Amino acid sequence: MAEPVTPPQLDLRSKTVVVTGGANGIGAQTVREYYARGANVVVADLPSSRTAAETLIFSFAEPARALFIPTNIVVWDDMKSLFKATVENFGPVHIVVANAGMMESQGFYDMELDEHGELKEPIESYRVIDVNLKGTMNTLRLAMHHMSTNPEDSIGQSRGSVVLVASTSGYFGGSGVVSYVASKHGVIGLLRSSQIAAARYNVRVNGVAPFFTPTHITSSYSERWRASGLPANTVEDVALAILQTSLDPLMRGRCCLAAGKRTNEIEAARTALLPMWVGEEMANILAEGGRFFDKIGGYPLPKIRPS
Repeated sequence: MAEPVTPPQLDLRSKTVVVTGGANGIGAQTVREYYARGANVVVADLPSSRTAAETLIFSFAEPARALFIPTNIVVWDDMKSLFKATVENFGPVHIVVANAGMMESQGFYDMELDEHGELKEPIESYRVIDVNLKGTMNTLRLAMHHMSTNPEDSIGQSRGSVVLVASTSGYFGGSGVVSYVASKHGVIGLLRSSQIAAARYNVRVNGVAPFFTPTHITSSYSERWRASGLPANTVEDVALAILQTSLDPLMRGRCCLAAGKRTNEIEAARTALLPMWVGEEMANILAEGGRFFDKIGGYPLPKIRPS
């Protein structure tokens, strides 16, 4: 990763930033960081977050530069309305932070039975996948669509910048929080698989993967974590990592781990270590396969089978 841009050097006047899940926690601090550097900011969050969102907005000296748009990121029409309202109020969208997410409150393997003694369907687990993965896919697709008509070099020598908020669980998840970990692995897959389209539209798509950060999601064990003396992020640490990632022109298809006040890029390192990981011969086979698909313009999609 390039040397981070120090906060005093950042001037985002005339730029517009959308942050999903922006009313609380990491999202709210991210909104503050962009606002403090002159950007127009849009807080996209559930209708139930209105009070928190409006409290945040009215804490600003210029609340007219901020807007709350009630949004469920899983609902396509909500997401279309989010981008339409943003453009109507502030003009083109330059940065999107796909931050909204959730964690299950019941374990996937808690074998709860219904009144007939049969295993219940894990409805909440499906909702975690929908919010964390489907909602992030919705956000990214609409962001790239709207940014594709922006002038070049609007943000970091591109038409726009998207940051997907993943998690260290998307790389190293082994905590037993099945749906959350699976969904965050999906976000990393989304990051990697979107780079051909990102290059075509000249939109930079990157990720930030925070380690433990005290927020509502981690509230059930935050005190025990603190007492253990283990390092932790603050929401300020993660928000700054998001800000810097979104603005760095060298960041394309990268993901920064934010852990214990340190930020390290991991995707380039993973690629460099591939021969050590899978062996030289296997790494060469995989590389040749990648070059094949690059040469033919991507992975050809199969035709729908006749019914």
